[in-house]
Amino acid sequence: MEVRSTYKYARISPFKVREVTREIQGLPVSAALDVLAFTPKKAAFLINKTLKSAIANAENNANLKADGLVVKEAVVGEGPTFKRIMARARGTASRILKRTSHIRIVLSDEIPIETRASRKAKQEQEKKSAGKQGAAEASTAEKKPKAKKKSAKKTKK
Repeated sequence: MEVRSTYKYARISPFKVREVTREIQGLPVSAALDVLAFTPKKAAFLINKTLKSAIANAENNANLKADGLVVKEAVVGEGPTFKRIMARARGTASRILKRTSHIRIVLSDEIPIETRASRKAKQEQEKKSAGKQGAAEASTAEKKPKAKKKSAKKTKK
């Protein structure tokens, strides 16, 4: 089952928030909270708040345990931009764009939780199967000698 939480009109640029949301996608909830706790950015605080809200939604509305939840999706959309003006030289003005963002986090209990040990074992297994496959292909393929090109030299008259 999927549970979602949205933080709308957060006063931070979406570009800055996406940098942090990429780090927590696919992580178990406990690991995502740890990553956010030790990330020294304003965006980490806002995402942490949204993630805790999603966990509360899962526990209270869907009767799910927080231990089995995984961050399936962490998406940041662009909100409305506040346009302000700043006085500049010779009576001109320049625009200041104060960007906002919408942070959406989706938690799921259907994705299996992947630990470092299981991920490492999976990678080693893939290497072994690729090694066997590569050896089989090398023995069946015949090596052909390359023909040398003859270069013609032009003589000057």
